[in-house]
Amino acid sequence: MSDLPEREYMEYDVLIVGGGPAGLSAAIRLRQLAAEQDFDISVCLIEKGSEVGAHILSGAVFDPIGLNKLIPDWREQDCPLETQVTADHFLYLGPAGSIRIPNFIFPPLMSNHGNYIGSLANVCRWLATKAEEMGVEIYPGFAGAEVLYNEDGSVRGVATGDMGIAKDGSHKDSYTRGMELRAKYTLFAEGARGSLTKELTRKFKLDEGRDPQKYGIGLKEIWEIDPAKFRKGLVQHTFGWPLKNDTGGGSFLYHFGENLVSVGFVLHLNYKNPYLSPFDEFQRYKQHPAVRDTFVGGKRIAYGARAITEGGFQSVPKLTFPGGALVGCSAGFVNVPRIKGSHNAILTGMMGAEAAFDAVKGGRAADELASYTEAYLKSPVYKDLKRVRNVKPFWSRFGSFFGLPLGGIDMWMNQLGLGLPFTLKHGKPDHESLKKASDCKPIDYPKPDGKISFDKLSSVFISATNHEEDQPVHLKLKDPAIPVAYNLPTFAEPAQRYCPAGVYEIVTEDDGSNPRFQINAQNCVHCKTCDIKDPTQNITWTVPEGAGGPNYPNM
Repeated sequence: MSDLPEREYMEYDVLIVGGGPAGLSAAIRLRQLAAEQDFDISVCLIEKGSEVGAHILSGAVFDPIGLNKLIPDWREQDCPLETQVTADHFLYLGPAGSIRIPNFIFPPLMSNHGNYIGSLANVCRWLATKAEEMGVEIYPGFAGAEVLYNEDGSVRGVATGDMGIAKDGSHKDSYTRGMELRAKYTLFAEGARGSLTKELTRKFKLDEGRDPQKYGIGLKEIWEIDPAKFRKGLVQHTFGWPLKNDTGGGSFLYHFGENLVSVGFVLHLNYKNPYLSPFDEFQRYKQHPAVRDTFVGGKRIAYGARAITEGGFQSVPKLTFPGGALVGCSAGFVNVPRIKGSHNAILTGMMGAEAAFDAVKGGRAADELASYTEAYLKSPVYKDLKRVRNVKPFWSRFGSFFGLPLGGIDMWMNQLGLGLPFTLKHGKPDHESLKKASDCKPIDYPKPDGKISFDKLSSVFISATNHEEDQPVHLKLKDPAIPVAYNLPTFAEPAQRYCPAGVYEIVTEDDGSNPRFQINAQNCVHCKTCDIKDPTQNITWTVPEGAGGPNYPNM
């Protein structure tokens, strides 16, 4: 390592890692405050995708509460949120039929009226243009690969990854050393299971005294459907089939734009059966009679997947550490029953920015932004998460059939000011939930028909995922022997199934002998499921070369 050239560096007042709604909102708020208080502050934002929005995936039904506060006149500024919710349906699916649940059963917080359907990726692209107009330096295609520390242990900034390293570790002719980006404060807005956030959580014990963070995997497709079947503004959610009672999850189907439908499936990653495949459950769901006809005569135009934080109130870590803070889904502010987190990401990005601005203006650097935590505890975000805090634990403990009604009762009691006087625990982390393969039945998934349901590889193709093939594999195994020696006999190596992109395979000889674990890293859509669900925590997701991964156009 001593032979490596020194990194060049740039210095800023505030550095932001991640170009999602939280990071971009923080950047905009910093520059707004600079203009309002006539105090210049330098702001840099880096994004590992090839462009802002390339790695953004969300449903998305968008609660505008955060955007209303950040940019009150966003509706007059060509924001790509144009489709208002006009109908809100909730269905329970059985194997062959469905029951629509009346809306009056749900507490008001579950209503989607007043919300908007659209592409969060495109909203982020729009926010990026606003940030740049205000003087924020945005660098897409630069992945934050390493946290930098001062001598006293406080965060100094981040270093971007080196470029031009071959698979064998040698330096290609194109080799370029990463850049050090130093700042008085660094805001981490990496989204769910960020690799740098994971390091910071461990180093500063940010999760001490908190419940383990819980996760789901969200899989999504965009379809262009027959205009005769298009119902602009329709929001439809389901639970039940194809999932069993003890497996949490559900679907969404949103009509937006012009003849476009976002269809997705969210599956909680505390599932028990190692033979379960989230991708194949999603494809099976689309064949249900209550859903399938929407897609007949249509065309699938996009696919993607992403982990979702689901721990909520109990799992929010300590938000600050010397030199920085966590904002957005890096800290896990998703409201699980509402399937919404973008509004809270924007609001926490703004709170983090306000704390950082006051600190810089006050001549401080690299200390703790305590005012951010204080603002969070008094904020609508805290209230939003607290009133639904028991829904996920009820669901996990009692299953969909009993747990969801119990969660609904709890939400109604909170609505009436009679909330339960206790907070249920989440229990063990998701990677500990799998049963042994010998105690479970394999699931016989139907073959895709190529019209409504599809295979993984054709799906990855339309995600426009691309990685430089001659680079080190960014999916690291702590012990290369574990997948075949332990995971295969114990859990039938679940990585083959929980990955929604065909990254992991068990490859054998023709006679089934000599199994080996193969990693097709070029397929990775950066969902982070492997980092979360691997039962021995043997897989560590790290950033590949900047600009690698999916290139979502409208997700």
